[in-house]
Amino acid sequence: MTDTTQRSLRALARLLDYPEAELQAAADELAAVFAAEPRLPKALREALVGWCRRLAATPLLDLQADYVALFDKGRATSLLLFEHVHGESRDRGQAMVDLLDEYQAAGFALDARELPDYLPLFLEYLSTRDEAEIGRWLGEIRHILARLAARLEEREAGHALVPLALLALIGAEGDVAEHREPVKQEPRDDTPAALDAVWEEEAVRFSAASDEDCALQSAEGRRLAERKRAAPAEAVRFVDAAPRVSAVSGEPS
Repeated sequence: MTDTTQRSLRALARLLDYPEAELQAAADELAAVFAAEPRLPKALREALVGWCRRLAATPLLDLQADYVALFDKGRATSLLLFEHVHGESRDRGQAMVDLLDEYQAAGFALDARELPDYLPLFLEYLSTRDEAEIGRWLGEIRHILARLAARLEEREAGHALVPLALLALIGAEGDVAEHREPVKQEPRDDTPAALDAVWEEEAVRFSAASDEDCALQSAEGRRLAERKRAAPAEAVRFVDAAPRVSAVSGEPS
């Protein structure tokens, strides 16, 4: 993998983040990054370029409303990686701690704005790693990416191109095929009835098993609250100890 792949990871992170005017302004730059990525099949490169152009041409409020409906209702399409592995179990807390340790060992400090397993943030981290580490990490989450891609395809969301592209970078885009049929059989968890059922079950979680659980709930609550206020998104969520890089080019800022 080359600097081109590292730029691709940063660009893919941008496409999965909450859409802001900055995303639309960078659409041509993002499209150029994907067009130059040799590890992506031609059809996938062209689809990503086309999606960037559609993002630039779509009213921002429509993009934001679609994003919230897709990623903030239900857990099936969550961009929190450990949600797909551990759910709300205490194992998720330990996994968070382990991932934070990885970030810190690499010299990064994490802003409290996002949880450490938030996929766009994780991709930003990977964009600073070498070929072996990028391949190792993408290999470890390939089953999550494949299922996420299938679910986003089922909902006819252009965002499915991102996990597909990540899998293609390690030659594993074929993984998605085995998930498409099972995903079709899954009950939707973003319907009003499904959301009401979850609310009734977990309306208030005052009985968190540990301070760690409370911290996770608090961090996720802050993230959603900030999104509802439509606060401008920062390109990089690593602070102080981290080298700052631009959204796409990777040059220090």
